[in-house]
Amino acid sequence: MTPMSLAAMAASIPDGAMVALPPDNSIPSVALAKALIRRRARGLRLVGVPISGFATDILIGAGCVAEVNTSAVTLGEAGFAPRFSAALKAGTLVVRDATCPAMHTMLQAAEKGVPFMPLRGLIGSDILANRPDWMVIESPFGTGEKITLLPALHPDVAVFHAVMADSAGNVWVGRRRECATIAHASQRSLVTVERVVEGNFLEDERLCPGAINATYISGIAIAERGAQPSALLDEYGFDTDYVMAYARAAKTEAGFAEWCAEHVFDNQAVAAE
Repeated sequence: MTPMSLAAMAASIPDGAMVALPPDNSIPSVALAKALIRRRARGLRLVGVPISGFATDILIGAGCVAEVNTSAVTLGEAGFAPRFSAALKAGTLVVRDATCPAMHTMLQAAEKGVPFMPLRGLIGSDILANRPDWMVIESPFGTGEKITLLPALHPDVAVFHAVMADSAGNVWVGRRRECATIAHASQRSLVTVERVVEGNFLEDERLCPGAINATYISGIAIAERGAQPSALLDEYGFDTDYVMAYARAAKTEAGFAEWCAEHVFDNQAVAAE
């Protein structure tokens, strides 16, 4: 598979698309999120798997997002996600509240090709009052027990970062299997990688368990350090100072705009595309 440019990858995601993103403790593609901001994407419907973080917040702040379907939006130790919080208070964002198990369950249903899957633990919570698409039924096996059914969730695009891709188009994500789940559940998967290497991961006993088959990969773009400030397995660690500085700057709309000018629209970032 021939790598595409980051700009071309961002251009291939249409306005209004449902885009699935892994959390900050996995391998989100912050590089592609920034490219979507530069493209001035609009109306995106983000799916946090199972929670949302830095990439989601900067996309919201840039006006790219209409809806978020997730169990939380947070910057972890840096506190609340400031632009998400501002959009929520302003009423400019639709939030479909969920739980971590619920997000995984809906995507696993899509992955398995079934229309829904049951899930325990939701009955008795307030969340059901705000999710009319979730249904409580009595067990069909005559036990009298009630259970919640969740519909399959089919994102238009899965977006994540990976350490590497091979010349056959397979990508290696190591133990981050939620990336495989969203790749299987989505119509397309767009992956930024640190590098492309020769060979075939599926023929390597050590690499095969952590690889996603090229069948599920629609496009690859090289973006060195593309997950930062998130950590990337053994490649680099989480940049706490960067996220803390962002959280302080993004408390105000003006501060966020200044941050974007420096970290998203700077000449180096644009030249890299």
